[in-house]
Amino acid sequence: MQKKLERLQNSSDIRGIAVQFEDREVTLNRETAALLAQGYISHISKRLGKNPEDMRVSLGVDSRVTGEKLKCAFAEVLMDAGMEVYDFGLATTPSMFMSTVFENYKCDSAVMFTASHLPFYYNGIKFFTDKGGFENEDIKEITEKAIELSEKQIKKHIQKGKINRTSILKDYSEFLVNKIREGVNSSKNYEKPLEGMRIIVDAGNGSGGFFAKEVLEVLGADTTGSAFLNPDGNFPNHIPNPEDQTAINFLKKAVTENNADLGIIFDTDVDRAACVDKAGNEINRNRLIALTSAIVLDEFPGSTIVTDSVTSDELHEFIIKSGGKHFRYQRGYKNVINKALELNSQGTECYLAIETSGHAAFKENKFLDDGAYLTAKILIKLAKLNEEGKNIEDLLEGYKEPEESKEIRLRITADSRNKYMDKLMKDIETHSKKTENWEQVKENYEGIRVNCTYKEGKGWFLLRSSLHEPIICINIESNFQDGTDMITKEVTDILKNYKEIEMSGL
Repeated sequence: MQKKLERLQNSSDIRGIAVQFEDREVTLNRETAALLAQGYISHISKRLGKNPEDMRVSLGVDSRVTGEKLKCAFAEVLMDAGMEVYDFGLATTPSMFMSTVFENYKCDSAVMFTASHLPFYYNGIKFFTDKGGFENEDIKEITEKAIELSEKQIKKHIQKGKINRTSILKDYSEFLVNKIREGVNSSKNYEKPLEGMRIIVDAGNGSGGFFAKEVLEVLGADTTGSAFLNPDGNFPNHIPNPEDQTAINFLKKAVTENNADLGIIFDTDVDRAACVDKAGNEINRNRLIALTSAIVLDEFPGSTIVTDSVTSDELHEFIIKSGGKHFRYQRGYKNVINKALELNSQGTECYLAIETSGHAAFKENKFLDDGAYLTAKILIKLAKLNEEGKNIEDLLEGYKEPEESKEIRLRITADSRNKYMDKLMKDIETHSKKTENWEQVKENYEGIRVNCTYKEGKGWFLLRSSLHEPIICINIESNFQDGTDMITKEVTDILKNYKEIEMSGL
């Protein structure tokens, strides 16, 4: 049991196998969920300085087939401790956070059962207070307490708590509708500022289907062509993931076939999003950051935009030319958000923290990574541009995509990954000083980033350790054809001397 619980921590949340699939061992079930609930009660009571019977906690699930049983096991323990529980059923991760903010709920804490875009046999848990999501240290404390309790005989008590079964998606939809109405502030049609536009949603059978009917149609948009809006935790059509090319291709086809003005795709729990413009061009990764940065910098000129480490040089140039500052930080949405919070606390104005995966957090929205709120900001701008006879692509004027890009992932078999990576980084750094066409990027906060110059053009690579696996990640981009192959060869000529790196990934 101890090993199962230890394996469930995934940085700042919980993730595990919840359905028996092939040879994968189930690690997140009713038993482990109940133990985690005990650990959570201990942690949240100490953190907030409240007795359990004086606390109100909300629970929600995405569309995964195991969500309900895990939630019920968790709820039983909370009620047994005397807590008042709000069971929201199907929800999104951002809406669960808002249950700690909305006046009609004001929950002390929120718990969301989701594993984001991972396959159907996974599930997980995210935790919130009104200050934001839990950190790594919080999850560590919860799992350690759960391990401690797993070794004891837990006495069953008579349930003293109260349960309220309702839905938060209606309240959350009204919040988004009002945000868009106020943001557009249309003099022609305040109530329905999206009237005359066709906007398509692909929810991937996750929790985001509500957005089409409860937000877009209420605002006057035609959502004909929207797909996979019904929740189905088997994800029969495609993985709900804005980075997945199959999913993006579905949306591109739907947008062009239906002559839509915009296409929107969410991940399973709607904390990430991406778009497709009316010409069928995908707006994700660097391009999504460019678009969002343009919107924010129009509102807050000179603001700093915090991104993760793998963003392109072309994006960097676009942000600078748009009047902003670019702070390229570590991968991981919590890392990016926490850096933005830190910068603001130090007096540096930062209104956007955004990762290439599609996690986007705005200062105005409590730095919550929220795919639906990101989409609302884009829709506000789209509606305003539409009134001027323009479209969303006009915001990206001057932005260029790199000619080539790729990511290489190589497994490390060394016993001490951290020590091994430290040695590798130092060797790459030494090599960059000796190599005429290599120049190490000094302002870099993850791994080692090197600019490469050739007679044909320029490129770069970032070599870093994976956040969760014993894997070396190498991101490579170039502004000329075959540039990534040239960089790959130079990097692998160094790596092939390391016996503990599996080069089969090449």
